[in-house]
Amino acid sequence: METRTAQDLLSSLIDKAKANGADAADAVLFNSVSHGVSWRLGKLEDVERSEGVDLGVRMIFGKRSASVSTNDLSKASLEALSERCAAMAKAAPEDPYVGLAPKERLAKAPHPELDLGDFADPGSDVLKERAAACEEAALAVKGVVNSSGAGASYGEGRKWLITSDGFFGESGGSSHSISVSVLAEDANGMERDYDYDSKTHADDLRDVTAIGRRAGEWAVSRLSPEKVKSQKAAVLFDNRVSASLLGHLAGAINGAAIARGVSFLKNRMGERLFSPDVTIVDDPFIPRGHGSRPFDGEGVRPAPLSVIADGVLTTWILNSAQARQLDLETNGRATRGTGGSPGAATTNLYLKAGVIARADLIAGVTKGLLVTDMFGPQVNSNTGDYSVGCSGMWIENGAPTVPVSEITIAGNLLDMYARLVAADDLEFRSSTNAPTVSVGEMTIAGN
Repeated sequence: METRTAQDLLSSLIDKAKANGADAADAVLFNSVSHGVSWRLGKLEDVERSEGVDLGVRMIFGKRSASVSTNDLSKASLEALSERCAAMAKAAPEDPYVGLAPKERLAKAPHPELDLGDFADPGSDVLKERAAACEEAALAVKGVVNSSGAGASYGEGRKWLITSDGFFGESGGSSHSISVSVLAEDANGMERDYDYDSKTHADDLRDVTAIGRRAGEWAVSRLSPEKVKSQKAAVLFDNRVSASLLGHLAGAINGAAIARGVSFLKNRMGERLFSPDVTIVDDPFIPRGHGSRPFDGEGVRPAPLSVIADGVLTTWILNSAQARQLDLETNGRATRGTGGSPGAATTNLYLKAGVIARADLIAGVTKGLLVTDMFGPQVNSNTGDYSVGCSGMWIENGAPTVPVSEITIAGNLLDMYARLVAADDLEFRSSTNAPTVSVGEMTIAGN
C-alpha cells in the first residue's frame, strides 16, 4: 500500500470519529508480508506465504474510550466500524487516565534514518538454499544423526499511525531469519540442540553453514548428560539465554505493572540493583535494530534510556496513560496493535558487554553450572522469586567438565541482579540481548 493511500484512509477515519462526536481519536494501519520454507533431511517440507492488512481505530469521548479493528477496508465496512466504535466508547466505563499523548511530545519530521530493512524478499529458491545449506552443515558434524528441521524466512511490514492532534507517521522494516535443530546420539541416548540468526538485512546474517555447524556441535556437546546432586553453587547464563533475565527486568519496570502495584521493583526507583559497572540501555535508534522505531505507538518521539545506570534503576517503561497515573511523563515506549488501548514495551534493550572474557568468567568458577538451555521459567512478580528448568555444562575448577540436564535452579532476581557480572560476548540477535553473565550462587535441584 502506498503511503498516500494509507494517509487518506486513516484521515477519513479520524473525520468519521469527529462526525460521530468523538473528542479525540487515533487510528493505525498495518501491512505485512511473510514468506518461509521448512526443510528436513534434505527435502522441502513446506512453503508458506501470507499477506495481510489490519486496521484499528480508537475513539475517546471524555474519559471513555473504545477500540475496534478490521481487515475489511471497504467503504461500507469502515462506516460501520466507525459507528460501532463510537457506540462502544459511549457505553464504556470512565478511565481517568485515558487520552492521546501530549501534543507537544509528538514526533516531527525529519525522523531519524534507521535503515530498518532491505525490503528484498529473496524468494522461495533462495530460502530453500539457505535452509538446505544450514541443515547440511549441521548433519555433517560427527555424532549428529537426525534433524528436527531447518527453516528460512523473510518478513516485512509497514505501519501508519494518525491522531486527531495532527500527527501522521510511517515506519516499517524487514527481517531475514534462519534456524536449525538437530539430534546427536551416543550409547547413552540422544540430545537435541539448535542455533539461529535473525537480521533486518540479509547481508548481516551469519553464514548459514556456520549456524548449522554450531547447532550440530552444541547437540554433540550435550551427549551423555549427568544429573548433579542438589546443592548451592555458582550459576552462569550463556548469552543464548541470558537475555531472559533482562526480559524479567523489563516486565517488572513496565508502567502497567508499576501502576497496578504488582512488581517486585515497584518501590525501587533510584536504588542500586546491580553493581556499579552494570549498564542496561534501551535504545530505539540503533540502525538496523530489531526494536528500533522513529516514534512510538502514540506518535511520541522516544529517546535512548539508561534503564540501569551505574547499577541504579532510573526509569519505568511508560506510555502516556501510565505516565498520567504515576504523575510522570511518557518516555515514548507506547506500543499499539489494532485492538485495545496502547501498551508499553522496551525497544532495543541490552546489557552492555563487560570487560572480562567469557573464558575468564568461567575460569573463575570453582564449582558451578553454565546454563545453555531453559524451559518453563517461573517468576513471582511481587517478590522476584525465580526458578527454571535447565540444562548446561558443569564447571569444576574453572573448566567445563560434563553436560548436565533435568535440573532446576532457583533464587531471587534481586539477589541475582546484585551479583551479576557480565562477560564481553554480547551479540545482537533480537530486540533484547545480553552477554554471558554470572549471577553468583543459586540453589540447584538435581538428584
